Amino acid sequence: MNDQADQADADRVLKEKHRAMWAQGDYPALANELIPDLGAILVEACRLKPRQRVLDVGAGAGNAAIPAAMMGSEVVASDLTPEMFDAGRRQAADRGVELEWVEGDAEALPFPDNEFDAVISCLGVMFAPHHQAGADELVRVCKPGGTIGLLSWTPEGFIGQMFKTMKPFAPPPPPGAEPPPLWGSEDHVRELLGDRVTDIQARKQRVTVSSFHQPDDFLRYFKSHYGPTISVYKSLAGDEDKVKALDKALTELADAFSDAHGDAPAQMDWEYLLLTGKKVRSGNNAKAGQ
Repeated sequence: MNDQADQADADRVLKEKHRAMWAQGDYPALANELIPDLGAILVEACRLKPRQRVLDVGAGAGNAAIPAAMMGSEVVASDLTPEMFDAGRRQAADRGVELEWVEGDAEALPFPDNEFDAVISCLGVMFAPHHQAGADELVRVCKPGGTIGLLSWTPEGFIGQMFKTMKPFAPPPPPGAEPPPLWGSEDHVRELLGDRVTDIQARKQRVTVSSFHQPDDFLRYFKSHYGPTISVYKSLAGDEDKVKALDKALTELADAFSDAHGDAPAQMDWEYLLLTGKKVRSGNNAKAGQ
């Protein structure tokens, strides 16, 4: 019993750290300025229809939830970090749509079984530390025959390599936590979903980012806007040598992924995995592998 209580306490502390991490900086601005079209790309791939009930997991400020609502779907945007909801509400109002905003842990969603016609996540569930728990929840709340749609950074792409670059400088992850970019591996996601999801279609695509003239511009932007990057630098506070080493490593990475031409902004292609599937109609909610 004590072991269970200790685990529950450790999980609560971990989730509080995750919430605080994403509340830092300004992820809603980053999503709008650098990758504004990714949510709509996921919504289109899922072929959402008017009046369908849709859940966006790890919705942030609604990068996918708002385009889904614009399609006429009845959308619930859920995220562990409700600090981002105000920005989402403003964006939704600007676009003339309404949706429901609900604080929720992707690994323990506050919704009944078989509740939604579609469950989507654009760069959201991939950051839940326990991948199997996150995948199990996606399947659980989706109706039999419903759509599950995911858009995730790949391990080989720029953001995946950025996390790899930061890893030696970051505190060690807690036991059982898995790297977010693994959700960008088709084999990994298929294993997580198991035989509960069929008709899987997956393809790797790239989004072109041309907001930075120089690698230094990228570094400054991510150090001020992106929660995971901000957290790693905070962990290095007081160690100037490590800060300089991480600055150098991230700048070199950005340079390696940049294609600069004269005075024009450099172009960076960031790779992601777009995956959709259907929950089997048997309604089996068992965890993968059981």
